[in-house]
Amino acid sequence: MFHLTVAYIFIYVCLGLIALGILLLFQMKISHNRELRNREMYAKKHHDYFVYVQANLQDNVELRLPPGKLKKLEKRVVQDKFIEWIEQFKGDYRHKLIELCREAGFVEEDLKALRSIRYGRRLEAAYRLGGMRAREAVPMLQNILQKRKYSSLSIVLARSIAKAADNSEDLLQMLRTLLSHGKPIHNLAADIMLETGLDSSAILLKLLNDSDSALVKVGLVAMWGQAVPEVMPVLGRLVGAEEKDVRAEAVKLYLTTNPALKDDTIAQLMSDRSWEVRAEAARALGQLHAAGSIPLLTDALRDSSWKVRYNSAESLAQLGEAGFEALCQAALTGAGIQREAALHRIELVMEKEREHSAIEQMVAYNKKRLLYDRYFGVKQPAKRVGGVAAVGGDYSA
Repeated sequence: MFHLTVAYIFIYVCLGLIALGILLLFQMKISHNRELRNREMYAKKHHDYFVYVQANLQDNVELRLPPGKLKKLEKRVVQDKFIEWIEQFKGDYRHKLIELCREAGFVEEDLKALRSIRYGRRLEAAYRLGGMRAREAVPMLQNILQKRKYSSLSIVLARSIAKAADNSEDLLQMLRTLLSHGKPIHNLAADIMLETGLDSSAILLKLLNDSDSALVKVGLVAMWGQAVPEVMPVLGRLVGAEEKDVRAEAVKLYLTTNPALKDDTIAQLMSDRSWEVRAEAARALGQLHAAGSIPLLTDALRDSSWKVRYNSAESLAQLGEAGFEALCQAALTGAGIQREAALHRIELVMEKEREHSAIEQMVAYNKKRLLYDRYFGVKQPAKRVGGVAAVGGDYSA
């Protein structure tokens, strides 16, 4: 009887907790909806003020603060609008909005909130301080970043520092702290670094010349899509770096610049001890139309890395009739992985080019078909490609 009573009590307690949880969820939903309605109301209330600010950004006048005494949520609506514009605008427009945030007391309030014991409040304050480009917040943000273990707050802090920093040393210190946790976040760190309003070319030079390989990797990742002629000499040096990851990333970037590669440079890259470097070199040779590299690419079909073999076969297929003939020879006289890689690429080429309808592409297909039949014979009638005869005869095999 006692155990049954205990069981009933336990069930009632569980039901009570469930009911309490449901009530809390409803309360949170109601509060959220109320906040959304109030935000919409305040946005409409300050519509004329927002229009005034936008209209006077380009004029040499001092912008007025929002009229009247603002409630807490009302301030947040105005602040969020300013931050939205700061992200969109640059130059004098952005500077005016940043100063307006400072004069309105938004920066000072969030600096106080950054000292809060509540995690959520600190997170929101860090985000807003970065959005307002509050340079006075950088020392405190750096201090918090250094003391905390790596977490989602670390990313928010780092991004805010990148936005607010007014010198490259603060930015480099932030990157060192962020990478000191040993996490594989070089791509994320590069994305954060590019949030800065500082001269990116000068920062990239510092990163690529740094003794810390982690910072060098961030610099290499950040260079993708960036036209920075000043860093090309440094990039050429990093192609021969000792660390495999740095060397591989540097080679990828170097080859995308379409350099005039010397024969000894090609041979060095194709014999590198890192398969990533060999694979990237093999991929680039086809895009650079380096017909003189056909023997090297043919030999690379025997590479221990499938990626090197795949890229080598693909590049051979891009090097016209001579490259395709080298594939056919490898498929006919080669053995094992070399023959397999060549046959696979030949099959892809023949299927892909058969589908083309342009005259030039049909002619190219028929030439490769002739080479194919010369090496492997005609086991079945080749499919005639229509339309070629009209420009000088039937070139199909």
